Amino acid sequence: RDVAVTGVQTCALPICRSDLPVRLTTKGRYAVTAMLDLAIHHGNGPIALADIAQRQGISLSYLEQLFSRLRKRSLVSSVRGPGGGYNLARGASDIHIAEVITAVDENVDTTRCGGAHNCQNEGPCLTHDLWHELSTRIYEYLNRISLQDLVDRKGVQDAAKSAGHQGPEVRVDSLGSRGLAAGA
Repeated sequence: RDVAVTGVQTCALPICRSDLPVRLTTKGRYAVTAMLDLAIHHGNGPIALADIAQRQGISLSYLEQLFSRLRKRSLVSSVRGPGGGYNLARGASDIHIAEVITAVDENVDTTRCGGAHNCQNEGPCLTHDLWHELSTRIYEYLNRISLQDLVDRKGVQDAAKSAGHQGPEVRVDSLGSRGLAAGA
């Protein structure tokens, strides 16, 4: 079920689209989940979308659509042929959650008017500024969290293990190399 969150987004990054309302929908959640799966398995060679689909319970055709957009935004790179799949285009610490969400044409906006300032009688409603500020804070929060931050969370590592990830806990540094996590 999609949860609509609408408002104006403020961003200095070229990947942001302030003209779109931000919506936290299945599309955005699946894109983040798939990218996190890719980050967890980074260093094992290209990861096939079929493997991500199986581990995460996401339709393969849906993942193909998402990864097409992620590739266009240079968040992933593809390798064709036998043993092909996808890799992160940058280190996991250099890819932020807000960037993943905006790459699949999602936007975080909690205003009723989608940031157009015409909520009520062609002008802003009484609570427009409140919802606009909330949208900005949500975006700023998501823009501070990298894929690596999520990889490092114990709950994420536990969930990855139960979804079929084998081997020691891994940390992917900003250069994309693998290292053992503390306590592994």
